[in-house]
Amino acid sequence: MQILVVEDEKRLSDALCHILREQKYMVDAVADGEEGYDYAKSGIYDCIVLDVMLPRKNGFEIASALRRDKVTTPILMLTARDAVPDKVKGLDAGADDYMTKPFSPEELLARIRVLSRRRGEVVLDEMTFGDLVFTLSSCTLACRETQKTVRLNFKETEMLKLFLARPRVILSKEELITKVWGFDSDAGDNNVEAYISFLRKKFHFVGSVCEIVSMKKLGYKLEGGASC
Repeated sequence: MQILVVEDEKRLSDALCHILREQKYMVDAVADGEEGYDYAKSGIYDCIVLDVMLPRKNGFEIASALRRDKVTTPILMLTARDAVPDKVKGLDAGADDYMTKPFSPEELLARIRVLSRRRGEVVLDEMTFGDLVFTLSSCTLACRETQKTVRLNFKETEMLKLFLARPRVILSKEELITKVWGFDSDAGDNNVEAYISFLRKKFHFVGSVCEIVSMKKLGYKLEGGASC
């Protein structure tokens, strides 16, 4: 899952990023309201943790603008304010939830999990397609037919999750770069091609009939044989 943190207090922003990355979330962090809005309106994030008091554009303005732009990403508004009118204003602006500082890491993570479920993401430990079974907790890929298994590294895991979430759907290189390496990454086509190659080798190692097919000038999609 990819999360955007929009928070101008550096120590808090760093703490938020640390908490989220420990849970294996991909995190982008920005400290400016205008920049936060530009990142958020891309629609690539699964959740936005949004402070209210920000330079150039506050959190209420960002939430309202995103909803006008038809961006449906869940927003968790984070602020030191705890007055009821401020909470109402945040929710009316388009936020999905509201949490006041200080907060516990456990509460933050729980609220993010709830927001992800509201969006339709079911938190599972396994993802499957055809003869492939991927266990998220151990980053282990297995083939039902051969019973062979192999461990995947972080980038391989993030890329495979995208394919398993949308099998037979073409994923462009641009989408893969943004989702796996991040919005501001310097990664390019060569990085995508390298990790596609790594995944294909893992598929071959476990003996799967499924494959990642290259679609000329379009991207890649996960396909397979009769069992897929």
